[in-house]
Amino acid sequence: MENENIIPEEEEVSILTLTDENGNDVNFEYLDCIDYEGVEYLVLMPAEEDADELVILAVEPVDEENENYLAVEDEAVLNAVYAIFKDRYKDVLTFED
Repeated sequence: MENENIIPEEEEVSILTLTDENGNDVNFEYLDCIDYEGVEYLVLMPAEEDADELVILAVEPVDEENENYLAVEDEAVLNAVYAIFKDRYKDVLTFED
């Protein structure tokens, strides 16, 4: 699923609740889904008010209805997905590098 449209500000915020490796539920704001080299990556932001970092997770399909979200450890992939995200939202968001 590739989102070519910029999310309008008035659109309702999508919150995903994911469980971390310690069994804790963590809320994230869904920002985008980016296809890079045949893999889908979710771009999320922690839903905490003071959070200012992005989280990029790889989507691993389990079956037709379920998927796992995996941490991306390859720095080159992280940078490439982040670059695509920045390009898509350059007219909407301000990025600090």
